[in-house]
Amino acid sequence: MSKSFPHKTLQADLQMINAWREAGDTIVFTNGVFDILHVGHVTYLEAAKNLGHHLVVGLNGDESVRRLNKAPNRPIHTEADRKRVLQGLRAVDMVLVFENDTPLELIAAITPDVLVKGGDYDPDCNDASDKTYIVGSHEVVAAGGHVAVLPFVQGHSTTSIIEKSRTTS
Repeated sequence: MSKSFPHKTLQADLQMINAWREAGDTIVFTNGVFDILHVGHVTYLEAAKNLGHHLVVGLNGDESVRRLNKAPNRPIHTEADRKRVLQGLRAVDMVLVFENDTPLELIAAITPDVLVKGGDYDPDCNDASDKTYIVGSHEVVAAGGHVAVLPFVQGHSTTSIIEKSRTTS
């Protein structure tokens, strides 16, 4: 299993993804901020990887995170640091940073076989303005892929870790 770092360009990454696909491998895609990596993230990424051969993670760039308005002073870690940590995980084959508000363009370019999101999303939601809508789901299904929703690992979230650190400091 090859890791895709150091990264060159999106075009080179897409060529690698296409090589995997031509070899008959299943491409799985998920995305997120992954600001403070925790056991919930690792469990989720491992489960996503188990849905195919190669896991590609779309990582919100720093400006994208700020526009998401996650919380004041987020992201805590820079996109370069978050990318490097994700690349170090056995389950992750490739990390692609995106600066848009959503990963739609990245999903359209990759056309993954499986699009994965966490338990707060609804694979049956068709309303793009609904917060449970899975961006890229229509495009993936139209290309012959499918969408999977994985359950949360209860008690583990970046927000709760940040809150806990504030109360114990």
